[in-house]
Amino acid sequence: MNRKAIYTTILLGLFCVASIFIIQYIWIKKTIGAQLIEISLQKREDSLNVFRFSQDVHAALSRVRDKIAKQTNDSSDKYGAVRQKSNNIYIVEYHGEIEPLYLENILKRSFYDHRITQDFEYGIYDCYNERVSYSPLIRFTVDSLYETTSINIQHPDLKFDCSTHYFAVYFPTMIEYHAEKVADIGSPWIFLFLVTILVLGYLGFSVYIIVRQKRLADIKTDFINNMTHELKTPIATIGLSSNALLSGNIGDDPERLNRYASIIYRENKRLESQVERVLNIAKMDKNSLNLKRTMFDVHEFILEAKESFDFNLEEQNGELNIELGAQNHVVYADPVHIKNVIYNLLDNAVKYRREEYLKLTIRTRNDKKYLIIDIEDNGIGISKENMELIFDKFYRVPTGDIHNVKGFGLGLYYVKTIIEQHGGHVHLKSQLGKGTTFSLFLPLKVVLPKENSL
Repeated sequence: MNRKAIYTTILLGLFCVASIFIIQYIWIKKTIGAQLIEISLQKREDSLNVFRFSQDVHAALSRVRDKIAKQTNDSSDKYGAVRQKSNNIYIVEYHGEIEPLYLENILKRSFYDHRITQDFEYGIYDCYNERVSYSPLIRFTVDSLYETTSINIQHPDLKFDCSTHYFAVYFPTMIEYHAEKVADIGSPWIFLFLVTILVLGYLGFSVYIIVRQKRLADIKTDFINNMTHELKTPIATIGLSSNALLSGNIGDDPERLNRYASIIYRENKRLESQVERVLNIAKMDKNSLNLKRTMFDVHEFILEAKESFDFNLEEQNGELNIELGAQNHVVYADPVHIKNVIYNLLDNAVKYRREEYLKLTIRTRNDKKYLIIDIEDNGIGISKENMELIFDKFYRVPTGDIHNVKGFGLGLYYVKTIIEQHGGHVHLKSQLGKGTTFSLFLPLKVVLPKENSL
């Protein structure tokens, strides 16, 4: 997938997200508007029902007050005797004394006549003793009758400031109700926000996967191009040497015969080495390459490596300096792979040199847990963008179609994998145009190898 296709995919995705957001916004706005209208209508209906219930209760209790006044020969003014304390508590003032059973019977009769079907409880206040006597719950049954139960429910305090006798009626099923609370079950805007975040997250993840797959495809393409270039040269050389041998013109010239045979042998070994590198990486991916660990003196090897590299560096106008500052320089590791790691980094320093004098430095040091091997050069350096990718398998710093630097992009991946499998890590420090330092951290503590693992 090319860059234009990726940008098109991103734009289409953003358009879809914006469309979803706009549709959800319009839908939620209309829904909220319809809900507010419904709440308003419900509120009016509830207010009307509460008003009608209050009127019916006032009428029923006024009738009860009249019967009590007639029973007690009370001729006092009845105006204001029935009062509503809340939407479910009413009090009725009276003079004289009444029996609870008598009050209960006339309450049942009056409520029945006024079609009041709510369960209720009453309390009689004695102003002499300043106490309230509560009744049990009186329930309206399916037979359209009131039935006194033995249930004592939790009720509010029915004692109020009053200078005369009164009784209070409490309707427990008539609770405080506000229609707008029905809508308070979670804002739909939160839902819209969560859906938008989810869709954006999915879009972002999809774009990440697409970009990652494109990068992997580009890396594989570069790897195939590099591998073709790397293998083509030795194959061509072997072909030319073989043709010379088959021509039959050098049978009497042992020197030329030996020369062409040496070229074929050397190029064959080069091919074998390249193929072996790719196979080793495949084995590492499958965890099928066993490490053969032993106590390994790193300083001893570094001195050997210096002798080997000094000869080559003299011809290439360079030098290799060593600063062996580590006190503890023996580690439990696979010598072959550790040597390959260091040789890889030295080879890279030579490959990515600048035109001027090449200066390499290998220094060792210790901290509490690690032997640290620093390999420093004054080469071309690595940019910050490439530093994040340089250890990826098959990745090489882009150079266009120029093939002056050979390789498959496996060297630093190999370095990082081997060091990590030894329980260490690699640190990279580089400045473009000034040079690079690779720091290898190898644990001093003996780490027992795992079976069938790298």
